[in-house]
Amino acid sequence: MAYLSMMAPRLLELKRVLKPTGSIYLHCDPTASHYLKLLLDAVFETQNYRNEITWKRTSAHNDPKRFGANVDIILFYSKTDKYTWIPQFIAHGDDYLTRFKHKDADGRFWTDDNLSAKGLSGGGYEYEYKGAKSIWRVPLETMKRLDSEDKLHYTNKGGIRLKRYLDENKGTTLQCLWDDIPPINSQAKERLGYPTQKPEALLERIIKASSLEGQTVLDPFCGCGTAVAVSERLNRQWIGIDISYLSIDIIKKRMEKNHIVHGKDFKVKGVPQDVHSATKLAEQEPFQFEVWAVSQLNATPTVKSGDKGVDGVINFIDHTRNDKLNKGIISVKGGHSINPAMVRELIGTVQSHSAAFGILITTEKPTKGMIEVAASEGNYNYSYMEGVTQIVIPKIQLISVEDLFCDPIKVKLPPNVIEPYKKPDIKKNPIFQDEIEM
Repeated sequence: MAYLSMMAPRLLELKRVLKPTGSIYLHCDPTASHYLKLLLDAVFETQNYRNEITWKRTSAHNDPKRFGANVDIILFYSKTDKYTWIPQFIAHGDDYLTRFKHKDADGRFWTDDNLSAKGLSGGGYEYEYKGAKSIWRVPLETMKRLDSEDKLHYTNKGGIRLKRYLDENKGTTLQCLWDDIPPINSQAKERLGYPTQKPEALLERIIKASSLEGQTVLDPFCGCGTAVAVSERLNRQWIGIDISYLSIDIIKKRMEKNHIVHGKDFKVKGVPQDVHSATKLAEQEPFQFEVWAVSQLNATPTVKSGDKGVDGVINFIDHTRNDKLNKGIISVKGGHSINPAMVRELIGTVQSHSAAFGILITTEKPTKGMIEVAASEGNYNYSYMEGVTQIVIPKIQLISVEDLFCDPIKVKLPPNVIEPYKKPDIKKNPIFQDEIEM
């Protein structure tokens, strides 16, 4: 009930901003779909219900004492009966393709189809064409056009049939059972580790069916940004909304990775823009502040409870350790009271996790005592080649919120840093066991 109470006013607002030609797709699992359908019927009215799409989201499940639950529901409604609709098609199966056994001199495969209207309700057009008299499905003018386009097949028995070319066949009209989209866990190039991530092919199908290039797509629960990423690729305008700084950071890095320049093609609104707003975020939403602060160092935030002083991790390939994975640990303190004990706590965390270095981010500037404790830990010497030191990285670095707004941020990091949110390969690198769990 709390979930439906949350969704009701949001659906009303979504209907308000939707164009008369617009549509809404709401994804949910079968435990909530029947409740949400009642809610959507009330908001968008029953006459604007279009489909309940069943999406096979995973391969077979072995669920105890029930049938395997491997589908989700997508509810499709429009605002009016004048909604944008572009039919979608899927490729025919092998059995259907075997019908195209005839081949023209130019190499085009075709099959023949009936042109006779005999037995069809509504009748047809009765006339004689090139010696063949019948009741035809098309008028004489159309028959002549088909003949000029070499789309008529004259049989040995004097009949006329229609040529249907394989290269002109769009496929089978898409139905409301979608079982042809591979699950996200099989899409290595797409996978970000985000728990509710959808395959790009799923969003591409929806966006292509209900919008044209240049039109606007809104995803008000955008998670890791699949809808906005696909919208950008398909030349749509887009807006994405999420209240989690983890989502915001993932989407921002995802878009930048796809060669979209921040500040030119998209804007991020609602994130701290100065020390004051960052400090306010730390006071009001401590966890969101931690995520935001870690993301400023292009690191991966932790999202699990009981992180034991680890708020973020920087993973990198360490040539000093035979190209094995190594890591730096980030700890964030959002209070106004800071002291050397925080530095000593980070030192202990770095040691217990066998990390190369640690970074402490604080809202206030570090004290003299904190700087002295950090300096006493010395340096981590990163080498490109055995015995040749290239980079000296302080084992403990202290960064204030004010430093996070510097360009560039005054922090020393090793090269070969693994991009944030990418899961390291533990099988190849068993030394790295306490990775981030998304």
